[in-house]
Amino acid sequence: MEEDHNFVVGQEFPDVKAFRNAIKEAAIAQHFELRIIKSCPWRIRAVKLPNAPTFTIRSLEGTHTCGKNAQIGHHQASVDWIVSFIEERLRDNINYKPKDILQDIHKQYGIIIPYKQAWRAKERGLAAIYGSSEEGYCLLPSYCEQIKRTNPGSIAEVFTTGADNRFQRLFVSFNASIYGFLNGCLPIVSIGGIQLKSKYLGTLLSATSFDADGGLFPIAFGVIDVENDESWMWFLSEFHKALEIHAESMPQLTFISDGQKGIVDAVRRKFPNSSQAFCMRHLSESIGKEFKNSRLAHLLWKVAYATTTMAFKERMGEIEDVSSEAAKWIQQYPPSHWALVHFEGTRYGHLSSNIEEFNRWILEARELPIIQVIEQIHCKLMAEFEARRLKSSSWFSVLAPSAEKRMIEAINHASMYQVLRSDEVEFEVLSAERSDIVNIGTHCCSCRDWQLYGIPCSHAVAALISCRKDVYAFAEKCFTVASYRQTYAEEIHPIPGRIEWRKTGEGIDDEIQVVRPPKFRRPPGRPEKKRICLEDLNREKHTVHCSRCNQTGHYKTTCKAEIMKSIEQF
Repeated sequence: MEEDHNFVVGQEFPDVKAFRNAIKEAAIAQHFELRIIKSCPWRIRAVKLPNAPTFTIRSLEGTHTCGKNAQIGHHQASVDWIVSFIEERLRDNINYKPKDILQDIHKQYGIIIPYKQAWRAKERGLAAIYGSSEEGYCLLPSYCEQIKRTNPGSIAEVFTTGADNRFQRLFVSFNASIYGFLNGCLPIVSIGGIQLKSKYLGTLLSATSFDADGGLFPIAFGVIDVENDESWMWFLSEFHKALEIHAESMPQLTFISDGQKGIVDAVRRKFPNSSQAFCMRHLSESIGKEFKNSRLAHLLWKVAYATTTMAFKERMGEIEDVSSEAAKWIQQYPPSHWALVHFEGTRYGHLSSNIEEFNRWILEARELPIIQVIEQIHCKLMAEFEARRLKSSSWFSVLAPSAEKRMIEAINHASMYQVLRSDEVEFEVLSAERSDIVNIGTHCCSCRDWQLYGIPCSHAVAALISCRKDVYAFAEKCFTVASYRQTYAEEIHPIPGRIEWRKTGEGIDDEIQVVRPPKFRRPPGRPEKKRICLEDLNREKHTVHCSRCNQTGHYKTTCKAEIMKSIEQF
């Protein structure tokens, strides 16, 4: 490595800063400290050239032999130096972790730096590239105005608390998203949140849906300082207002969530005519983790997919056989909220929320200032809308590809059935294994697939073909290519950068309040690890009870309604 940092007389540097940085690089790479030590034989002298900022080495004496003990820490390896080392890497990867910084510096220079120094350097690097967290909150009102100006009909509101205007909440929903949801998506809304990791923490809440092809469709999102029952009530209230402004009448919706009390209560109050479903992915993962048994998770999915009450009871019996405690645990979630046979709303086969998919969209932005999080979502939405609009222009089927595939499979199976007609609407369809009753008037089949998925099952297709009906006319409208195109019909327009705001003077208004960061703040340094006591590992397992929400399976301290704990105040 040393040959990369040699100096020669006559060598030039663009300015004094570049010269000092080169010496610092050499000191770090060659593991010697720079100090004023008169006995050291190594000397380097550089002078500024006339009429130019350039510096050139005039003399170079001796070989550096003293101070070669800088493998652990280094005076020249300052936070500023680390920032310059990581800046390009940080631009490419927002989630460049402090431990990776330590490893890369050790690999390249052979020195070990303290973890906190790497952590501070990353914080400073992110601020240099993306702006500080404080500036992000300060610019929020102006940014919201820019959203509404460039995307008319959009909602972008920031809410503060206290006399000093501390940030409390933010709600954003683009006009194109609301239009696309109301005019083309499935009438299903997934609700959930993800923790942000920026300096002032907070939680990103989101409402998403499914397009005709089953794709993720974000409708609205918000950022809150503290996640609790009140903040969920606020988010669902803002979401209701957003839909109310754009719809003549509120659609009949089905909400899918992880079932936490704050969400359930807020949906019940703000959307009283809606149905609520608990995310099966969340429930199955929870039962697997709670009882350390992946088989229970598999069995729970079988229970959820049961299409008759008899099959439901049999599958529940299988869970009871494996663990009576697990069977008791699942009772805290009423079957009417997750099991197909007991669910009263319409999910079109979607048993799980797609919030996790949305969270992956913004995973990289979690450590950025709040405006950057919104900008990341905005840019992703712009790109997705354009890409999906272009993709669907080449579709010539009646239904979107995933629904079309289901219909073709049903048509292929239908050719093997025998159809007996009872009257104008009712048919008996016979196959080698079973007999099913189809009613084309009520869009029902005794196998229940037509009701559950919104697309005629093979038995229904056989009945429809027998009386020369168009099978595609009996599929739900939300699965058509026409609906898919409506979903992405409106464009999400770009928002000018902050430099442009200042050029035009738009978005910078004396009357716009200055928003200060919330009081809650992430403590510096590496998060503390939770130590596991051997006694706890050997202790007999018992059922725990939450005194806050009256449910079993967790304590008050781990209740999702109170995720934020005492954190150092700003």
